[in-house]
Amino acid sequence: MTEQKSFKRLVRARMERTGESYTTARRHVLEKARPTGQMHDSWLLREILDDEWSEAMLAGLAGGIGFMYFVFEYKGHTPTMTIVARHHPAPFIPTALMHAKIQHDVTTTTSARKAETQLRNAQGPVICLLGKEKHPVGVLGVDGDTVTVHNHGTSTQKLTEFMTSWGQGKHEMISIGERTGEPDVQAAIEMTCEHLTGPVLGNNFDVNFGFSGMRKLAEQLRDKGKKGWAQRWPGDTRNEVMQRLHDCLEVEYTAPGATRPLYADFLDEAGLPGAQEFRQSGELWSEIARGGDHDELARKVDEARSIEERAVRRLMS
Repeated sequence: MTEQKSFKRLVRARMERTGESYTTARRHVLEKARPTGQMHDSWLLREILDDEWSEAMLAGLAGGIGFMYFVFEYKGHTPTMTIVARHHPAPFIPTALMHAKIQHDVTTTTSARKAETQLRNAQGPVICLLGKEKHPVGVLGVDGDTVTVHNHGTSTQKLTEFMTSWGQGKHEMISIGERTGEPDVQAAIEMTCEHLTGPVLGNNFDVNFGFSGMRKLAEQLRDKGKKGWAQRWPGDTRNEVMQRLHDCLEVEYTAPGATRPLYADFLDEAGLPGAQEFRQSGELWSEIARGGDHDELARKVDEARSIEERAVRRLMS
């Protein structure tokens, strides 16, 4: 709370000095003072909540870590590999708000006019999910035909342009209300552990999730047949899949080290066991992200899984 009050004092001091509105003053203070964080979604939520919560705590309340491994194959095309290393498939930001005991409302409409009205009538900052990929951005306010957007920094944008990018999918918006109680850290931990150990979906795809998904990845890295990485991505395509591996474990929908170091910070903040193990596995996932021999990568995947299984046993005991 001290950091939040200090931030608001900076905003109000700028308002007194410049005569700007709170929204405008807040935007300028954010531009000068805010780091971009480790993972976009947890960083953005921290920003919208005025830094009342740490990024690690919000990431942990969202479920923090997970694992999903899929290979999509279509005739005539190079196979596409994807890994999601953070908690999945529960929606990240609403799950964080739920466990943080913060009131929120998720609205969806296919009507651009209705969506614009909701945006203009918002009582405070909101989070809009843009396009088919549902990329979250903060909206700090609408002033006439201009919208103030917070996304890797703060900027202004023509409302028509923003509505076009928002309307590529459904107009989905998260409105954030008041805090109603103490965060339910235990429920967040239990959800993370349950989804790592499985089942997640309750169908045949569960083999691709959690520790089972890690085993499948290691098996296919070692496999010398049609299901193996050596045959799926021979020659020049090997470089492509190794770059994809790096991006999935270090950049896309994750924090460095497959989100494990950030989750370790959450466990430390919550006073729970397992932080050391997840830092160790995070180092291994970063090594895996750098690529290398398939058998060696498989060994490291197995080692990371074994370490995380030990951490989960500690958290569940």
